[in-house]
Amino acid sequence: MRNALSLILLTCTLFSGCRPDQEKFNQQRLNVLFITIDDLRPQLGCYGDSLVKSPNIDRLAGQGMLFERAYCQQALCGPSRSSFMTGLYPTTTGIYNIETHFREVMPNVVTMPQLFKKNGYESVGLYKVFHLVGFDPDGFGNLNDTASWTRPLWLPTRSGYGPYGDSIFQASYQACLQKGPLGYKNIPRSLAYEAPEVADSMLNDGETALQAIRYLQELKDTNFFMAVGFYHPHLPFTAPQKYWNLYSRDQLKLPDNQYPPHDAPSYVMVSDKELRSYTNIPDKDIFSDSLKKDLLHGYLASISYVDAQVGLILDELDRLGLRDKTIVVLLGDHGYQIGEHGLWCKKHTNFETAVRAPLIISYPGQQSAGTISDRLVEFVDIYPTLAQLTDLKPESRLEGQSLVPILQNTQGSWKDVAFSCFPRGPRLGVSMRTSQYRFTEWRHRDTGEVEYELYDHIADPDENHNVANLSVYDSVKTHLINRLNQSREVGMMAENPSD
Repeated sequence: MRNALSLILLTCTLFSGCRPDQEKFNQQRLNVLFITIDDLRPQLGCYGDSLVKSPNIDRLAGQGMLFERAYCQQALCGPSRSSFMTGLYPTTTGIYNIETHFREVMPNVVTMPQLFKKNGYESVGLYKVFHLVGFDPDGFGNLNDTASWTRPLWLPTRSGYGPYGDSIFQASYQACLQKGPLGYKNIPRSLAYEAPEVADSMLNDGETALQAIRYLQELKDTNFFMAVGFYHPHLPFTAPQKYWNLYSRDQLKLPDNQYPPHDAPSYVMVSDKELRSYTNIPDKDIFSDSLKKDLLHGYLASISYVDAQVGLILDELDRLGLRDKTIVVLLGDHGYQIGEHGLWCKKHTNFETAVRAPLIISYPGQQSAGTISDRLVEFVDIYPTLAQLTDLKPESRLEGQSLVPILQNTQGSWKDVAFSCFPRGPRLGVSMRTSQYRFTEWRHRDTGEVEYELYDHIADPDENHNVANLSVYDSVKTHLINRLNQSREVGMMAENPSD
């Protein structure tokens, strides 16, 4: 009888793909909670900001590793998300705008959530995970990459558009259903900032948090990869009144460097037409200090609003006993400019304020919990990190490096640069951040003409003086040019790489 039972079990293992310890194996696999926050710069308590109220994200940082110098690969929602969700640089994906869906140019790429789906995980996405604009009225197009999820991407049902100015997405989507695809430039705008007397759940991010809690309750006994994409603090800065009340107007301080960097090429700057498209922003006038403080107030209130939603999800993760089974990643998809260099709201540059963003990773048994890493890391590193932490083998080529050696507090060698890029008309600016410098090469695609930016972060941490044309920095510039060319030779940050 025992031999017969053994034979049955062996047959099951060999021919049916099942095995006696399958359930135990599934229970040992770690879940992933992947939280993306749109337009979030590292202006948080855990990043040393004494004004902003972010207790829940700060709590997560105390339970994981905070990356002090983490950089996105392009300071724009669509390209950044396409990059870190595929583990590829924008110069490889070829995506530099928000209209192009990555499947159009890389139909067979295996995204991060898709890898988990292919390995038996329940893979679910909520709200803004990939980019939301460029709608397909017949099936969510750019929103929902069906290959990545085991169920359709969840979207909030609250309109919010109108009295509360929340959710550009909802207004755009409704118009899309009636008129066909709607581009970003055609999105209807409302007020740039508001403080309505409403419950958190009446706005889209609050509803998203509640749905994330329902998913956790539903999926608690399975293996899951759950991506939660919060829209705020993206414009419009609409947050319930109680979050505005956390900040006193006399506490708000505007940046000191509200002017372009000295001796930088004029084209590195960007217009403020996105902000001016909102109905309570003047069309042409110079922004007054009062208006600037209104915007800053709204941005901070939106951070605190999203922080509260993150707290609800983390509390439920704890209540369900899932924290010791779940990796938690939280990031802002890129940086943000709140007046630095005279730039407001949208990113669209290679400055430090645009490409540096928060990144926190927490996982069960982490020896480095509560520590801060000053290593240069890139968002393309997140995909291989999660693959290694969950013992999954990536099926697509990845260009980042796993952060596990850093998470394990090893002091071994690590990359010496972090790359970002941004196109400006016929030029592509490829930027390298080193331990001391930010170096950007602007190359004209037709003429081959090259100009440079070089900022010394020891002498000039706010990047106010481009020293690329100063002879005293000639040797530094030569070294950085050679370093960039070395990267291109091995296919990193090379346009149209050979493989």
